[in-house]
Amino acid sequence: MGTCRAAGRVAALVLGGAICALPLAAQQRRYFIETGAGVALTSFDDATNLESGIGGVARLGVWLPYRLSVEGEFGFSSPKSRNGPSWSVRTISAALLGNLPVGNSSSAYLKLGLGSTSYDNNLCPGSTVLGPCGRASAILGGAGFRAGITETIMARIEGLATRASEDGVMNVSGSAGVSIMIGSKPVTDSDRDGVFDTDDRCPDTPLGTLTDERGCPSDSDSDGVFDGLDRCPATPAGARVNAAGCPEDADADNVPDGVDQCADTPAGAAVDARGCPQDADDDGVSDGLDRCPDTPKGASVDQLGCPGDEDGDRVLDGLDRCPRTPAGAAVNAFGCPPGVPEGTTGTAFTPGSRRVLPIAFARQSARLPDAAGPVLDSLATALVAQPNVTIEIASHGDGTTAETRHLTQLRADAVRRYLIAKGVSLQRVTARGYGADQRLAGGTDAAAQARNRRIELRVLSAAPGR
Repeated sequence: MGTCRAAGRVAALVLGGAICALPLAAQQRRYFIETGAGVALTSFDDATNLESGIGGVARLGVWLPYRLSVEGEFGFSSPKSRNGPSWSVRTISAALLGNLPVGNSSSAYLKLGLGSTSYDNNLCPGSTVLGPCGRASAILGGAGFRAGITETIMARIEGLATRASEDGVMNVSGSAGVSIMIGSKPVTDSDRDGVFDTDDRCPDTPLGTLTDERGCPSDSDSDGVFDGLDRCPATPAGARVNAAGCPEDADADNVPDGVDQCADTPAGAAVDARGCPQDADDDGVSDGLDRCPDTPKGASVDQLGCPGDEDGDRVLDGLDRCPRTPAGAAVNAFGCPPGVPEGTTGTAFTPGSRRVLPIAFARQSARLPDAAGPVLDSLATALVAQPNVTIEIASHGDGTTAETRHLTQLRADAVRRYLIAKGVSLQRVTARGYGADQRLAGGTDAAAQARNRRIELRVLSAAPGR
């Protein structure tokens, strides 16, 4: 029971000393040599027949990396035997300490080591009825706390249990004293990230960067610019950023470069989530730039996206199958005067005359679109009715290469084959692809390209009928 009471007193001493030491402060430093002494109270195992005794301890330690230290300790005590005589007890030990910083000024530690305890009295060697005699090896373990008083002086308290290897006798002690740190140096924070160099795993962190408890920078949006320096900390994944961590947007369409799949969108054009222009009416002029966003499909438009009506008959160019109807003439839904074959412009074929047929091939394609059927059917009907007319189908493109000339020839051939299939004599229809040699409009915008990319009907001869 005496041992348990003494252990309780030691635990209370350690806890109370730690609480009292917390307000003390000292500069954060790196330690090398620790030396100190203190007063100790030891409670002896009942088997020793010794009462608790007051004594002292002296220590010398060396601090190692990873918050470890080793120290040797000498302790002494002069307890009384329960039967009267005084005893002399000496302990010598070596231990390894694991030190844990508490705040910037204090530290707690755990202690484990080996030692020996010697018991002596003027009755030894002899009867051990009054108390133990001789020396016993022991295993020891305990815990303690240091609190900074100055930069190099620490108040130190400790609780320790020593168990004899031979007979299992366990003594419990508590001590309070002072440690002097010899050769200590201030701990630095070279990159000023709030984590001391001794604990900093990333010692070259740029100034102003937010770091974790290890001193390593974080990058929450994974854009390569550290948090704390990143002025745009929520950058979308994949976006290219500048030195400040903000997304770049070369075409100013609000879709960051790196995410933008159409990086050269014209200024002002409406785009989708990929950064590509939208064209709701499919007229070749992007939404946002298109001033006539509801243009009927197939109508030809100008560079502003608005359709024209060259002959003023209220049937839009591109949809008008008789695009040069005389002013004021009544027309049907196709823009042709009643009874006039569609595509003849309401007049007889005149040698040397030319007209653009409203046929829009798909890009890089020579396949006749379905919408060309009614136009070519009307033209075939007119040609069959006037067998003295010979024509050329002239196809024009908007490119500059030999491939463009080849493509326009294929388109002209496609129109010729269709007319022949509708009953027009093959000797009356020639086909020729001119490439981009005969442009109608300069520039590279959508409107100019649409005007240059065309199919023309050229009347070669119109001899009187038989």
